[in-house]
Amino acid sequence: MFIREDGKTIAIDFDGTVVEHAYPRIGKEMRFAFATLRELQNRGHKLILWTFREGELLEEAVEHCRKNGIEFYAINKSYPEEEISEKISRKINADIFIDDRNIGGFPGWPEAFQMLHPESGDFRHQLVNREGHYNYPEKKGFLKKLFGG
Repeated sequence: MFIREDGKTIAIDFDGTVVEHAYPRIGKEMRFAFATLRELQNRGHKLILWTFREGELLEEAVEHCRKNGIEFYAINKSYPEEEISEKISRKINADIFIDDRNIGGFPGWPEAFQMLHPESGDFRHQLVNREGHYNYPEKKGFLKKLFGG
């Protein structure tokens, strides 16, 4: 994965931020989560999965993200080679933290992207473009199903 030097390190929570709260299960994707995360990676940001999950539940979350096109720079660490010890806190070093427990709550992925890249204009129109967003396939109505199309 190519990471530009000007990209930020962004720590991202999983439950309630990438997916809806359903812990210990994996909830439904928060609208536009994976499309936005992929675009942040394309723009050179290092993404760290920063979550309460551990063990098998953490592995399931990482695999869920991988299946949706997201490979994290690090997981519950500041960098991939960091040695984790019970003697240190799990606080990690990141430029930005995206979490549903922020003051004011999580604004949503289009708004989060806009805060990080205001120079890009409105990102929402890119997310709702069906050709550019494979997580939300077009739903066919009854008549389209009946008559094709």
